[in-house]
Amino acid sequence: MRQKIQMTSATDSPVKGKSMTLQQGVDLFKAHCVARNLSEQTMKTYTYYLNHLCEDIGSDTPLCEINASTIEQHIIWLREQGNNNDVSIATNIRHIRVMMYYLMESGYMQTYKIQLPKYVKDVKETYTDTELQTLLKKPNVKECSFTTYKTWVMINYLMATGNRLTTMINIKIQDLDFDNGMITLHVTKNKKAQIIPMSHALTEILAEYLQIRGGKPEDYLFCNAYGEQANKKCVQDSIALYNEKRGIEKHSVHLFRHTFAKLWVLNGGDVFRLQKILGHADLNTTRQYVNLYATEIQQNYEQFSPLDNLKVNDKKITMNKK
Repeated sequence: MRQKIQMTSATDSPVKGKSMTLQQGVDLFKAHCVARNLSEQTMKTYTYYLNHLCEDIGSDTPLCEINASTIEQHIIWLREQGNNNDVSIATNIRHIRVMMYYLMESGYMQTYKIQLPKYVKDVKETYTDTELQTLLKKPNVKECSFTTYKTWVMINYLMATGNRLTTMINIKIQDLDFDNGMITLHVTKNKKAQIIPMSHALTEILAEYLQIRGGKPEDYLFCNAYGEQANKKCVQDSIALYNEKRGIEKHSVHLFRHTFAKLWVLNGGDVFRLQKILGHADLNTTRQYVNLYATEIQQNYEQFSPLDNLKVNDKKITMNKK
């Protein structure tokens, strides 16, 4: 008589490599990341946090000895370093957790849950309306340098799209569809091509910019002095200098992305379209902007409130007595 096959759960299955060390697990995870074609910056981030883990508990520690208690002790170790706040520690553990869960799912470790430490998320810094008015004021094209003019165009582009810097410098002239008012993004964080709207204001700015810049369809939209693709560091330096000359102490390029999201929310834009434009894979990431700026939303709530706009309260309501 044939015996019935018994299914075993993942937690009951034997661990593949009981002798595998943490360093070997890290190397295996990195190979997995390379196979997934993760970006160089993402690989550097994982390496940075995993090096902290190896430094704390030892790279020769067997994977089978690492458990939830080990991660909790690592959190305490990170706090004791003195240069980590709650947000950075949570970010650290979030990246470590990705590797641990990969090794668990692959059968190299026993399964256990890794809890992220709780933290209060600070409101993301953004450019104020006054600062934006200063930065978006068009320079005199006849008197300023091309670099200054190009930097002004880039700032307008960032404020109109919310794109990341890496995405912006990889846009080519042929990616701009002026007829339909669309921009095709080929280089994004999640490696998925994306099409976003091109606003009327940005359309006019880019049309004028291309008349001055010239170039072929296959050329990069924002180039260096030699017509080649703009360098990330050079763009950051150009924007920092541009802001400084206008008395703006903030100079982070990524602040334009935060500012775009904030103003979108405050202007009544819906979170679903914001998710698509920002290219977030998870809607919860986009919802964070709504939660962060809840106080400012409340300040203008009455002008958007259906009840206040309908002025129901102005009408006297009489109840019928039975």
